[in-house]
Amino acid sequence: MARKKAGDGQLTQYTTIKVRLYPTPEQAELFEKTFGCCRYIWNQMLADQQRFYLETDAHFIPTPAKYKKEAPFLKEVDSQALIQEHNKLSQAFRVFFKSPETFGYPKFKKKKTDRDSFTACNHEFESGPTIYITKDGIRMTKAGIVKAKFSRRPQAWWKLKRITVDRTKTGKYYCSILYEVQAKKPNPVTPTEETTIGLKYSMAHFYVADNGGMADPPHWLRQSQEKLAKIQRRLDRMEPGSKNYQGMVQKYRLLHEHIANQRRDFIHKESSRIANDWDAVCVRADDLQAIARGPVRGNVLESGYGIFRNYLRYKLERQGKTLLLVDRYAPTSRNTPQHQREIYAAKNIKALGLAQYFACQEVRESA
Repeated sequence: MARKKAGDGQLTQYTTIKVRLYPTPEQAELFEKTFGCCRYIWNQMLADQQRFYLETDAHFIPTPAKYKKEAPFLKEVDSQALIQEHNKLSQAFRVFFKSPETFGYPKFKKKKTDRDSFTACNHEFESGPTIYITKDGIRMTKAGIVKAKFSRRPQAWWKLKRITVDRTKTGKYYCSILYEVQAKKPNPVTPTEETTIGLKYSMAHFYVADNGGMADPPHWLRQSQEKLAKIQRRLDRMEPGSKNYQGMVQKYRLLHEHIANQRRDFIHKESSRIANDWDAVCVRADDLQAIARGPVRGNVLESGYGIFRNYLRYKLERQGKTLLLVDRYAPTSRNTPQHQREIYAAKNIKALGLAQYFACQEVRESA
């Protein structure tokens, strides 16, 4: 969730509601055309940008309107989706030029490997908005009202900004609806040693807290992972391309998607619990990519700990609380049994985080 100032005592917040879509065959066909057109327009703009740069040594990205004459099928889909591809490509180049070491050069999109999705902005006219939700669906340009299942509903004063429709590898359609929300600015909460918790990333327990607490993933997540391993073993014994193989691949994709949803649910609940119970959380700024390349057991990146830190940050900020990041190179452990070593490290992370916080406060007060 992003934020910006909206005035004295007010903040403009952005929050997203994700819903499952149930399009008709005609609507699904339109979505597929839109995915293809977005991929096509991205690749055409990127190719022309590269050609223009080679010829003139200057950066320029043509707009989607340039291609509609030579590719009339682009007129069949929502023009907003194509405009958003131009905006995304422009942003990709902006961040690349700003920090090429961090953000790679924009790449061409491939049908087999890239995610199928499109984004469209909502526009308000005298006749009404171009995108809005109904009792059991979402009204979109070109597609009309698409049936949807809502896990929660927006408040009446929330302003719908844009939607992103995507299709999973299992053939399910989802829509992420972004809302702009005016909220009261929370009063800052000053942490104390008693109201602060230190967390240490753990391969065995997801995290270990300075008070000895742990966050072992629920048993049903482990059961799903065991089922996934069995399917993988069965796939290894099957002939690629056969009907049985294709059917097992679909089962694998469905279960993999189910595990991702289970993990996301676990991370949301655990981050909410901690953000509600503590005034500040201290964590080490571990580079999970670097850890994954090291001699570790298990898949560090699939643990979801990086997402967990991001969720913690915005959920704490909503309440005026703080996530304190400690330098990943700071010495925090000592040579003791594994669990005791992780508790000791969590205590050191908490001490370093609080010292860092109060040092910054002293600097601000003296300025």
